[in-house]
Amino acid sequence: MKKFFLLPLLLLLMLSFVKPASAQRFLGGISVGANFTQVDGDQFYGFRHVGLNFGPMAILPFGKKKQWSVSMELLYSQKGSYHKGNTDTTYYHLNLNYIDIPVMVHFTDKEVISAGVGFCYGQLVGKKESTLPDSIMVPNSNFLPYDLSVLGEVSLRLWNRLWINVRYQYSMISLRTVTYKDPYNQLNTWERKEYNNLITVRLTYIFNQELRGKPKKPKGDEE
Repeated sequence: MKKFFLLPLLLLLMLSFVKPASAQRFLGGISVGANFTQVDGDQFYGFRHVGLNFGPMAILPFGKKKQWSVSMELLYSQKGSYHKGNTDTTYYHLNLNYIDIPVMVHFTDKEVISAGVGFCYGQLVGKKESTLPDSIMVPNSNFLPYDLSVLGEVSLRLWNRLWINVRYQYSMISLRTVTYKDPYNQLNTWERKEYNNLITVRLTYIFNQELRGKPKKPKGDEE
């Protein structure tokens, strides 16, 4: 488990401080926000489970005007599902805690708004489930210890180096398979695969990003 956490962390720290000779430089930042999640396939609907999403990132701008960039993050991300019904047979709470490593490509327009797409690897580091009675839900297997997902996001610059970010993320592979039984007819069963489905809202601060509209020094200008 330590390998999945320490190796990306060391890489992010290195990228945050290295300045390549090509004059391209890495930017370092940190994000803090909340996940609004559900698990598709658990028979309950609505992004009612709320969890934390935070961690550092490294960004490499590229292109003639540096409008394009590639980013990598190391996030602690809480996912899961929550439903509170009128009886014990309809109450359900699932917590899935991941170390997520998203890699994304972004395009930024006029230094104000940015959009990105990418992929994410997630390592499951903790879980807790308040299960429904066996007559209703029977897991066919344990949760997969990792998650592969696609994600897209839109970011808006609020002030100087502070951005607000809205991200959508969905699993590409199922977390597990569950068999459901009709409590009124035990012979009526159906099987469903489960997937993480989440919307994330975050604030991101980029430490060494140039301020918007800051005049650049002319080439050859020395003090």
